[in-house]
Amino acid sequence: MSMDLSLQQIVEGLPKSLLNASDRDLEGFQKIIEETIKLREGHRNLQKMVKNFSTSTIQRA
Repeated sequence: MSMDLSLQQIVEGLPKSLLNASDRDLEGFQKIIEETIKLREGHRNLQKMVKNFSTSTIQRA
């Protein structure tokens, strides 16, 4: 599911608190986003592993 957004649409979706944030605040926000992406990728990988394990277990039975 891919969405093409214009820069204006992205900026309009940002809360004013984020637009007025300090560099330190933005660095913290960036770390949160990076960890969220890692967590999401880990969750996807875990789902694939469980699906593959379930499939292989069913085939062995």
